[in-house]
Amino acid sequence: MAPTQDALYAEIDLALSWSERDLPERERTKHVHRLHPYLGKFIPQLVEILLARYFRPGQHVLDPFAGSGTTLVQALESGLDATGVDVAAFNCLLMDVKTRSYNPFVLEQELRAIHARIGETSADRPSAYVRRWFAPQAARELLGFRALIDDYEHADALRVVLARAARSARRTTHFDLEFPREPQLEPYWCHKHRRECRPVETASQFLRRYTLDTLARLRAFSRVRARRRVASVIHGDVREEQLPGRYDGVLTSPPYPGLIDYHEQHRYAYELLGLDDRRELEVGAAAAGNSRAALAAYSEADRDRRQRPPRALPGDPGTRRPSARRTSASSRKSPDRQACGRVLRGRADRALNRLAQERTSAYGRSPAPA
Repeated sequence: MAPTQDALYAEIDLALSWSERDLPERERTKHVHRLHPYLGKFIPQLVEILLARYFRPGQHVLDPFAGSGTTLVQALESGLDATGVDVAAFNCLLMDVKTRSYNPFVLEQELRAIHARIGETSADRPSAYVRRWFAPQAARELLGFRALIDDYEHADALRVVLARAARSARRTTHFDLEFPREPQLEPYWCHKHRRECRPVETASQFLRRYTLDTLARLRAFSRVRARRRVASVIHGDVREEQLPGRYDGVLTSPPYPGLIDYHEQHRYAYELLGLDDRRELEVGAAAAGNSRAALAAYSEADRDRRQRPPRALPGDPGTRRPSARRTSASSRKSPDRQACGRVLRGRADRALNRLAQERTSAYGRSPAPA
C-alpha cells in the first residue's frame, strides 16, 4: 500500500480513476446500463476509455466474458462492432435486448399497450419457488404479465422488464436484494430507509415503473449508438465455441474467482422465464470457493480460454488484448501471464472506491458469504 496519498496517485492511471463525486451513479448507469441490476459489472466510462486507447472506429471487439454487455454497448456507442460470449442465458438475453436495433414507433406502441394491461391475471399455477419468494398477489401479477409477453414483437424486452420487477417484488429486505437467503415474511427494521418496512405484497407497481423506464432507456441509447454498427451475442462456453469471423482485439472483465454466482444472482429470472441454467459451466463460481484447488481450476479455465485457435483473433502481434483485471486480493490470485501465453505490453492501475465483489449489508460493506 502506498505510504501517502501523493504516492498512491503517482502509481495509478488518473484517466481511469474517478471519485464518486466525479462519476456519480446516474452517469455509471446511463441509458441501457441500468436496464437490469447486475453484480460485478464494468464501469461504462472505463470501457469507453479503453476502447478509445486500443481500437479505432469500424473495428471489431470481442468480449469472451460479456456479462451484462457493457463492452458491447460501449462499442456500439464508440463506433465499433462487437461480439459477446457468455454461458449464462439471462446475461445473453439482457445483452441482446440492450444492443438490438428497434423500430422506435413499434417499441413505444407495444410497451405502452402492455403497460395498460398490467394487472391482468392468468391461469398459470405458480411453481414452488414462486410460492416461496413472492406474496400471492405479487405472484398473480407477475404470472399475468408473463402470459401477455408472447403477444408482442418485442417479447425479449418485456422478459427483462418481468425479471427486473420480480427482483424488486421478492419477499426480502430492501437492503438485501442481491443474494437473499430466506424469504422475509414479517415487518423488519430497514437499514436502508431507517424505519420499519414490510415485505412487498404486490408487483404491479414495479411492472408499470420498469416498463416505462425500459422504453425511456432504449430510446436514449438509440440516440447515441453509431449507425450501421452491430453487436452479436453468443450463448455458450467460450472455451468450446468456434468463434465466427475475425476480431481486432479483446476487451473483457474476467469473472471474480470464488465470489459471485452469476446464475444464482438472477435465479428469479431463470425460474419465471424457463431459461437454460448452465451454472455448472461457470468459471470461478462462488459455489466452488476460493481454495487453492478452486483457484487452480480457475487458472486452467483462463489458460484454455486464452489459448484459442488463431481463427478467433488475427495473427498480427499488435492485436490489442486489454483485460480489465480487478485491483483486489482475488485478482492478484489470477493466473500468471506466462502460463496463459500472454505478453505484457503495458499496465495501467486504477483506484477502486468500492470493490464490486463486496456486498452491502445492514452495516455497510461485507465480504461475500462463504
